[in-house]
Amino acid sequence: MHLWQIILNSGRKKVRDVSVNGSESPFVHWLAVFYDLAGIIHKSCSKSDRLLGLLKRKQRTTKGFETKYSKADIRLLAETDRLHNGLNGPAIKKICERAYQRGDGRYKRLAGISVSHLYNLRQSKTYQTVRLHKNVTRPVNRAIGTRRKPRPNGQPGYIRIDTVHQGDKDKVKGLYHINAVDEVTQFQVICTVERINEHFLIPVLEELLATFPFKIQGFHSDNGSEYINYPVASLLDSRYIKFTKSRSRKTNDNALVESKNGAIIRKMLGYAHIPQHHAAEVNAFNKNYLTPYINFHRPCFFPETITDEKGKERKRYLYENMMTPYEKLKSLPDWTQYLKKGTLPHALESKAESMSDNEAAQQLQSARESLFQGIFKRKA
Repeated sequence: MHLWQIILNSGRKKVRDVSVNGSESPFVHWLAVFYDLAGIIHKSCSKSDRLLGLLKRKQRTTKGFETKYSKADIRLLAETDRLHNGLNGPAIKKICERAYQRGDGRYKRLAGISVSHLYNLRQSKTYQTVRLHKNVTRPVNRAIGTRRKPRPNGQPGYIRIDTVHQGDKDKVKGLYHINAVDEVTQFQVICTVERINEHFLIPVLEELLATFPFKIQGFHSDNGSEYINYPVASLLDSRYIKFTKSRSRKTNDNALVESKNGAIIRKMLGYAHIPQHHAAEVNAFNKNYLTPYINFHRPCFFPETITDEKGKERKRYLYENMMTPYEKLKSLPDWTQYLKKGTLPHALESKAESMSDNEAAQQLQSARESLFQGIFKRKA
């Protein structure tokens, strides 16, 4: 009970006491009338409060946005996307406009749809029900390549391979170099491709494998997707070549070919962007000048492995062990047994003795300058 209600009841009681015990004065009369009116007002307010407690407020809502595109329109959009293999929004909008202009009345509403709302309809439940794509998990039939370090055991034919990208310009990719180095002899073959996809890479890999004078027994790469795929694995399987790939947290597994990337490719061709359409010219330069110079006229160090008392292997690079890759190949015991069928020893010797190291280097520099003049329109 509120405080004013307590005061009202107390005052009304006192007025009654005065009226009963003594004569009623005008003041007492009007005071009694006041208290009676106050009581009536109090009862009315109490009744109103009880009525308000039973009422619930309900917001008045107006009619919402009308649906402009029906479910039939959304299904028609899904069917159009299916026919055109899911083109982008502007292309589908243009197709809807053209269909309506040709008299197909079904496209009346879709002909005027905005591109942004077209994408909204593609997210609707009706559209997803018609064109829901589920990518289920596909079982892996077999692993591509073995994750281990190659063990050539002193035999040539175990190559390490890597890709070198020739720069970007204005978000446009340049061409790619495929660098392959034999682990034992350091015999090296460099090829150039426009892109590193199956269409361009497989023919170049076939050319690369055919350029080595000895039989290829092993093929080791990093974990790049340009090599870890089924077309490359199928190519190697058809030639009975073991496919291995680098191990996790073993940064030296492909260190040999990566060192050649900087020492030869970057030093000879630099880091500048070379457009992809020059791949054939650069590949011809590699085949006719760079690869012969590297293998027959460029000496390189060959490590000598020493094992200490604790079993730890250390490599020493002695000047006496410096020679060209071809000379290293000839230094192997009974080296002719490793040559491919049709590769004659005297043909290799003739190529090595056809010119001196300086003459081969001069020829290489002249060809490089001509190549760069054609690409960059300036001297190398």
